[in-house]
Amino acid sequence: MDPLHNPFSPGAGAPPPELAGREEIIKSATTTLQRIRLGRPEKSQMFLGLRGVGKTVLLNRVSELAKNLGYLVVELEAPEGQRLAKYLAPALKSVLLRLSTFERAKDYAARAMGALRGFASAFKVSIGEDISFGVTEPNTADSGNLEVDLPALLIATGEAARAAETSVAIFIDEVQYLSQEDFRALIVAMHRIGQKGLPLVLFGAGLPQVAGQAGEAKSYAERLFDYPEIGPLTEDAAKSAIREPVRAEHAEIEPAALEHIVNATRGYPYFLQEWGKHSWNAAPRSTITAADVDTATATATEALDKNFFRVRFDRLTPREQDYLRAMAELGPGPHRSGAVADVLGVAVEKVGPLRSGLIRKGMIWSPAHGDTAFTVPMFDEFMRRAIPAWSPTLPAKRRRRKKP
Repeated sequence: MDPLHNPFSPGAGAPPPELAGREEIIKSATTTLQRIRLGRPEKSQMFLGLRGVGKTVLLNRVSELAKNLGYLVVELEAPEGQRLAKYLAPALKSVLLRLSTFERAKDYAARAMGALRGFASAFKVSIGEDISFGVTEPNTADSGNLEVDLPALLIATGEAARAAETSVAIFIDEVQYLSQEDFRALIVAMHRIGQKGLPLVLFGAGLPQVAGQAGEAKSYAERLFDYPEIGPLTEDAAKSAIREPVRAEHAEIEPAALEHIVNATRGYPYFLQEWGKHSWNAAPRSTITAADVDTATATATEALDKNFFRVRFDRLTPREQDYLRAMAELGPGPHRSGAVADVLGVAVEKVGPLRSGLIRKGMIWSPAHGDTAFTVPMFDEFMRRAIPAWSPTLPAKRRRRKKP
């Protein structure tokens, strides 16, 4: 069929043509936004799940809902290895400039800008040229202690929003890359915001280990956030995600072809988009058949290998590749850490730092103590394709030359 009318567009955070199976999550987020607007307390939310389940898509959808409800929105993505202050401060400046346009909030916005100036100075962050609202306010939030200064800055922002009779929503993607210090300060800030009943809410998205990281940072984090689990779609929702966009383009898909796609993708939204795209392009007529999906499976797998999987594989050191290949030898997982070490032929203590580094990189996570699982669906299959002939690297103690 004509690729110009192909409804599927796999991409990082690209909205699918049919956002199927996420109605309850969107409904819950909408209720949270509406309650905050009414001045009622509500928990912030963290969308957690593996790669490719559509967390970013949901975060962007809720951001649009917030804008439609009149929120001032801050949209951030946590880069690996960067501090929160560096990218939060410039984004908050834009919000405070908006708040300063409300006559009833000018004084509060000026105080918040004083907090922002102090915060930027303390953490050596550039926020552009200095801004004056006509009210001279001393710098605050400038102690250099993030756990003190970030709450002070966000409280000042929330107070300005309340004075303006509006609300602020902060959206942070890739939360797992926040340092423990940054995450702890953010949790403290949102705790204080909730205690004061200020109209500021946080929505985050990250890998499954974020819930554990939050609990380690502050014990009360489990009561501060809701953690909606974003997983693969149900069979009905997965079929709808393919069938409805096809019909919207005045085409059809055979039931057997639909079953084939759902089975091949296991209901993961990103994979559904990839199979949908290639199945459409493989179909010579206006009905996608099972044979078309068979053809598309090879091209979809190749596309995933080159893009979705390869970009993660290329970030790995040879030793990290070895560890993940050992995991792949055991199957999709999760696996006991000791079982992975056994495949590698080393003691489990020897690979502990390697495992920790892979968790920090977001490649694996621990669903339970001592367990290890991939954060990328079907990565075990890719590892076997990427390194088909594999044997574990011998541990150093065995690398001895035989005596003549």
